[in-house]
Order: sequence, then C-alpha cells, then structure tokens
Amino acid sequence: MNLWPPYLGAGIRVRDIAQDWSSATVELRSQVFNRNYVGTHFGGSLFAMTDPFYALLLMHRLGERYLVWDQAASIEFVAPARGTVRATFVLPQERVEAIRAQVAGGEKMLPQFEDEIRDRAGALVARVRKTLYVRLKPRYRSK
Repeated sequence: MNLWPPYLGAGIRVRDIAQDWSSATVELRSQVFNRNYVGTHFGGSLFAMTDPFYALLLMHRLGERYLVWDQAASIEFVAPARGTVRATFVLPQERVEAIRAQVAGGEKMLPQFEDEIRDRAGALVARVRKTLYVRLKPRYRSK
C-alpha cells in the first residue's frame, strides 16, 4: 500500500498491518505536498490516511462470503496537525463475531467505528468516524 500513488504522494505510510488483520498503524509525515496554506497538514491527507482501513480489516477478517463497503465517513479536526501524525486501527475478534452474527440471516448491517489521529507527543489532532455496509453476498443468503 505504501506504493499506492495517493499514499506515496501524500507522505502516508502504512507502518504495520497485523498478520491476522486485527490491526493496522498508519503515519503521515509533514512535507511540502501535504501542507495547507498555513503550514499544517492538509485535511484531505489526514482523512485519506484513515480511509480504507476498517473496511480492509473487516473484509479480511470476515472472509470472501461478505460484502464490506464504506457507507459514510466524517472527520472532526481538533487541533492543527504538524510533524508526523499516527492512527492505529484495532478490530477485536469479539466485534467481528458480533457483526458476523448480525448479518448471518442475510440482512445488512451498518457498523460504526471511531478512531483518532494523534501527533508524536500523543496530542489529539482529529477524530474520524466510519460507517461500513456489511452483508452476506447474494449467493450465500438463504432464500
């Protein structure tokens, strides 16, 4: 993912994805291409660093029988972001099993996730909220 053009150009680096897809850590370094007019991180880059991760983690944890899409997202900017910032996404097994149980009958679910972006000192920079769409693929639904 580090070579994906939107991440490469924005200075976004995937630092870790757990082998079992239970977590991911992403960093955004400040550089000329991702600073805004006042010299802080461009908000779009802050959002981009968080965009796909809950969907990717859940997609891999649930398996190929399930549709997992981004349905909605929002970001709340709390403080100006300077330097390197980081977000860590964690998807506990209990949450995966609860989602799997809720969609087992073929109905859709819109689980929500919240995460934080923090600077090197640990100060909160932004909060991100994601809503995913999860459902069994049509061929696996009971008729």
